[in-house]
Amino acid sequence: MKSSAGKGRRKWASRRGRARRAAMVTVATLLFACGQTHFAAAKLKVPLPRPRPAEAPSAVVEPPTAPEVKNAEPPAAPAPALSACRLALTEAIAIAPSIPDIHGTGGCGGEDLVRLEVVVLPDNRQVTVKPAAILRCKMASAIADWVRSDIATLAKGLGSAIAGLDNFDSFECRGRNRIVGAQLSEHGRANALDVRSFKFSDGRTISLTDRNVARDVRETVLHSVCARFSTVLGPGSDGYHEDHIHLDLMERRNDYRICQWNVWDPLPAVAPMLPAPRPEEAPPRAVANEPEAKPNGGEADPALEQPAEKSSDNPPTKKRR
Repeated sequence: MKSSAGKGRRKWASRRGRARRAAMVTVATLLFACGQTHFAAAKLKVPLPRPRPAEAPSAVVEPPTAPEVKNAEPPAAPAPALSACRLALTEAIAIAPSIPDIHGTGGCGGEDLVRLEVVVLPDNRQVTVKPAAILRCKMASAIADWVRSDIATLAKGLGSAIAGLDNFDSFECRGRNRIVGAQLSEHGRANALDVRSFKFSDGRTISLTDRNVARDVRETVLHSVCARFSTVLGPGSDGYHEDHIHLDLMERRNDYRICQWNVWDPLPAVAPMLPAPRPEEAPPRAVANEPEAKPNGGEADPALEQPAEKSSDNPPTKKRR
C-alpha cells in the first residue's frame, strides 16, 4: 500500500512539473512573438508632414509681454530738443541755465527761456548780471553779444573793464509802463531788459542816464543799442524811462525799429539868478525917435506934459519874461 501510494505521488509530481514547464514555454513563446511584432512595427515608416509652401506667409512670433506691474510709474517724457540758440549760447559766452517754459495769464511768459546770470568776456572775465535776468534765449544772446563786443570795448577805452550790469527789470507779467489795461509789455513776454548802469573793475559806476557822465560815452552806448535792438527807450521818450534804458527785440511789420533816447547836456552847477550880461558884440538896442519941435518957441506946454490919469479899473500889470 505504501509503495503504490508513493508511486502515485511521484506520477502526480511528474505531471505537475511537465505542466509547469509547458506553461513556461508558452509564456516564452508569447514574449518572443510580441517582440517580433514590436520590431516589425518599428521598421514601418512613420508618415511626416508635408513641407511648407514657399509662398506661405512667415510665422509671426509675438515678443513675450512683460508682466503687468500694478501702481507702476508712467515712463518719463523725452527731453525736448534744444533750440539752435540754446546750443550756441554755451558757457564760453554766458552762464545762462535753461528754465521751464512759462505760460501765464493774458499771454505772459514764453518758451526757450534762460536765466542770464553772467556774461563771459572773450578774455574769460565775467560780467555779473544783478539780479539774474529771466529772458528768452534770443534776447539773452543779444545782451551777451552787446556786452562782449560793444561795452567791453568802451570800458577798455576808459582804461578799465566791465564787471557788472545793473538789471532794473526783466521778465514781469504786466502791461506797458505798468498801466492797467494797456497792451502786454515785452517784459511780459520775457523779451525785454531795462539797464540802469554798468560797474567797472576799478570800482567806477556809470549810469546811462546821468547827465554828469561824459556825453560821448552816453552817445556811444546809444549808437550801439540802437544798432542791435528793435526798441530803445530812454530819457525824453515817454516820461517812463528817465532813469533807465529799455531794450527789447519786438518784431514789427517791415522790421520797423524805435530808438528814442535823448542824451541831455549836463546841468549848470548853479542856476543863474539874474540874466546874463549883454555881450559886447551884440548889436545896439533900438532907440525911440526924438520928439518933434515943441510950439511956443520951444517951450513945452505944461498941459501936454501932465501925465495921463491912471484908471483905477485897470491897474498896471508886470510883464512876464
